[in-house]
Amino acid sequence: MKESNKMKVLVLAPHPFFVNRGTPIDVMLVLRALATRDDVKVDCIVYPEGKDIGLPHVSLHRLPLLKKIKGTRPGFSFSKILLDIVMFFFAWKMMHTRRYDLIHAGEEAVFMAMFLKLLYKVPYIYDLDSSIAQQMVEKHGFLRFLAPFFNWAEAKAIQGAVAMAPVCNALADLCHKNGADKVFTLHDISQLKDPDLPQTGKILKEIGTDGLILLYCGNLEEYQGVGLLIESFSHVIKQDHKIQLVIIGGFPEDIKRYKQMSAEFGIETRVHFLGPRPFDQLEEYLAEADILAAPRIRGVNTPMKIFPYMHSGKPVLLTKLPTHTQVVSDNEAYLAHAEPKLFAKGILELSGDTNLRKALGQKGRAFVEKNHVLSSHKRRVNNLYDWVKKHLSTLKVVHVGFLFLSDFDLIDTIQTCAQFT
Repeated sequence: MKESNKMKVLVLAPHPFFVNRGTPIDVMLVLRALATRDDVKVDCIVYPEGKDIGLPHVSLHRLPLLKKIKGTRPGFSFSKILLDIVMFFFAWKMMHTRRYDLIHAGEEAVFMAMFLKLLYKVPYIYDLDSSIAQQMVEKHGFLRFLAPFFNWAEAKAIQGAVAMAPVCNALADLCHKNGADKVFTLHDISQLKDPDLPQTGKILKEIGTDGLILLYCGNLEEYQGVGLLIESFSHVIKQDHKIQLVIIGGFPEDIKRYKQMSAEFGIETRVHFLGPRPFDQLEEYLAEADILAAPRIRGVNTPMKIFPYMHSGKPVLLTKLPTHTQVVSDNEAYLAHAEPKLFAKGILELSGDTNLRKALGQKGRAFVEKNHVLSSHKRRVNNLYDWVKKHLSTLKVVHVGFLFLSDFDLIDTIQTCAQFT
């Protein structure tokens, strides 16, 4: 297809990219699906930090400023505000010079997309990985008085989108509640290449001991429930003297905090922090586990990790909260209440019953292979873009840039003054 006939898409991804964590992985999955389409050409704006990627029809554009900012964490932070300000002006410049047909915006970048839609009449897809309004209040209690404003702003962003792309059923419900015109749920998937890898004893060698392995992989933000997992484990070892808790992921300050918590419970010799590991090694570590845990305690979106967890064929222990139960039943995983003694009960039942572990592992894998693998995700993204393309063909899109900055002197001025390298 000729370049002039392709739909030009601007993807706004306000994250380090590519790094191995939830939302950047979701962005990668969308880009991988779009890369298989010959009718689109994608420019994707991301933060300076991260690994480059090479995909057909996709060009990656890193923010030209603030390159010294590293380790940007999920959620609200001062560094993220700075990066988003630069992203806003950078996206504005690209829109003004390249004139896109569609914007695909994730998280807070949707508000940039709303502004660009106002100026240039270019519609946007709102890629909803989490509720910004809910996150702001949950993580920063002092902002609770602003909850009505956050909810109003989120509703306006949803209502202004040509289509919504939430990551789970609960967020899809939020979209419908706030008056979304069209909703395509892009469920997370497993990306394991070989879910049948045999155990090699890799983790046991790293931790220098033996026993059953209870494994957690992911970031160590408070909402993930790692504190619940450690406190629950303090009850487990009173009855099971061989099981070992292994935790992969986290920033150094998080690891330090949870190591201190383990010491306070007197279980530091049984809790092993391996730190971050490359994403392409995930299946090797999952293969070493006997039980996989996802103890999330807050949030409505389903954690991505549960899909490779179940795909590995290992039994998965989840908190019995809507974040998990909106997708998974107790037929595919062990659901335990998010209370230390009850979660510990789940660990003990799984560690003591080989048949239960095997049965849940088999059912979990079958569940994932049915609807949560790459082919399923590509189908859902294609359904979204096929609909949007057809919808846009019925509209007369008029590009009106009534606020004009010649050669975008503002960006050039910022770059000259800042000189961040």
